[in-house]
Amino acid sequence: MARRRVANPLAFAVLGCLAERPMHPYEISTMLRTRGKDQSIKLNYGSLYSVVAALEKHGLIEARETLREGNRPERTVYAVTDAGRAEFEDWLTELLGTPAREYAQLEAGLAYLPGLPPDRAAELLEQRAAALRASVAELEALHASPELAVLPRLFWVESEYRLAMVKAELAYTTALVRDIRDGTLGGIRFWRRGFELLETGEATFAELMADPEKYLGEEGSWLKQLPSESR
Repeated sequence: MARRRVANPLAFAVLGCLAERPMHPYEISTMLRTRGKDQSIKLNYGSLYSVVAALEKHGLIEARETLREGNRPERTVYAVTDAGRAEFEDWLTELLGTPAREYAQLEAGLAYLPGLPPDRAAELLEQRAAALRASVAELEALHASPELAVLPRLFWVESEYRLAMVKAELAYTTALVRDIRDGTLGGIRFWRRGFELLETGEATFAELMADPEKYLGEEGSWLKQLPSESR
């Protein structure tokens, strides 16, 4: 991945807007919201000015003129430079063509799934699934709206991608809950029995890991195959 002079994804969006025509930051913000790009790129009006300042400092955009309308504060109009246009095109090429490892919060949570009792974990995942279903409904309604219907698909493919990702997460979460609930998840008996021993005080976590077969029988035998530093 290239090392960007201004790495904030919002900087990429600003360069994209200014590649169309010169405009002031408030106009950039309005365009991003009107086009729904704030659903794909985090937009904060305060940070927008910081990003604009950083882009100007690195010569990727330049001030063209300062406007004043009535009693409103002065607004500086910016334009993308040749260096900024090249940066935008290179950044876009990288984003579209080079997969990047992204560390999702759900993935981090799943890495430590056994840290909660199975029933509690399933309950939380069901809660997540309900929120995901609401997101799916919201996105599908957006895609069916008259506002989006007038636009060619080209201009809302990022929303289409988001819907596909939400649906995929929902399908996986729902399947995982089912496997926990019906006991078909590999290791579920170990997971459930381990928490039963911890809750009754029959064993501590350190004791379970030190001698899993003593407390869990065959359910814990696989732990003996792990290197000691992994247990």
